[in-house]
Amino acid sequence: MTDQPRVSVLGAGSWGTALAKHLADQGLKTTLWARRPEQADAINRDRTNPSYLKGTPLPDSLRATSDLGDALDGTELLVVVVPTEANRNLLECVVPALDPGVPVVSATKGIEQGTHKLVSQIFEDVFPEDRHHLLTYLGGPSFAKEVVKGVPTAVSIAGHDEAVRQRVQRVFNTDRFRVYTTPDVVGVEVGGALKNVVAIAAGAADGLGFGHNTRAGLITRGLAELSRLAVALGAEPLTLMGLSGMGDLVLTCTGDASRNRRVGIGLGQGKTLSQILDELGEVAEGVKTTKSAHELAQQLGVELPITAQVYAVLYEDRPALEAMQMLMTRPLKEEHPFGAR
Repeated sequence: MTDQPRVSVLGAGSWGTALAKHLADQGLKTTLWARRPEQADAINRDRTNPSYLKGTPLPDSLRATSDLGDALDGTELLVVVVPTEANRNLLECVVPALDPGVPVVSATKGIEQGTHKLVSQIFEDVFPEDRHHLLTYLGGPSFAKEVVKGVPTAVSIAGHDEAVRQRVQRVFNTDRFRVYTTPDVVGVEVGGALKNVVAIAAGAADGLGFGHNTRAGLITRGLAELSRLAVALGAEPLTLMGLSGMGDLVLTCTGDASRNRRVGIGLGQGKTLSQILDELGEVAEGVKTTKSAHELAQQLGVELPITAQVYAVLYEDRPALEAMQMLMTRPLKEEHPFGAR
């Protein structure tokens, strides 16, 4: 990979567009793959994404295409930013066409339905084992709308190969976008996935009209759930105290731009899930992740009370107020960040 690599970003949603702009703003020749030809054409013509981050100007060094082969041709760094459920099918098309020496960055946070696999496990399923060292995963507190405005942001890159993650770190890092590295892929992946579930709970509390006390309690006990599930899957507990755990959790549970928090607010206000998602107009990963995480926790024998109540609200029509009451009236426990149930 050269010092100024050609970069391809697959996925022209808000986060994919933000990352493509971030890379192109550094002068990197960047290609953004959009599934719909009309979206790619509009980006090239109007220098803005008509569907996401409307009005954000995109630099001339960014080119859009709807041809996957075109997007992969000659790329030296691949960034994949599509919804969790779309990863497997897309990667099966990508792997045969991608130069085998190209580092890959996943910037999606979720747990696959049915298989209960983390996004990193999906990547490792599809990529040959001899290319697993090239796979890295971006996590941490980062709203797309703030990244495109140049708001100072700190994130982490996880990967099993130190040299590869440091190469990716150098490509993404700027004076407004600070990148740390970690070898704890599982910790970063679990933190990024489960924080969306807790954000739905925090949003529901806001929708119910509760205050800062409630939100703080949910964030703190939510962190215990993130840590407990991550440790059960082999992660280092302290990873969840960092950017991809506590950092991302606080952002998603408190920020007005959080799609998952907005889902929760709607549920707390008594709206139906279908009504909320229609109004949202974008993917809220936490909705599907809730089901996957709940089932995974049952499979592993890990108790996740907040996740279980969010699941009941989303999939069993339990009123949000009743779910909150059930959390508050559970048997009394001794607090421990990683061991309390």
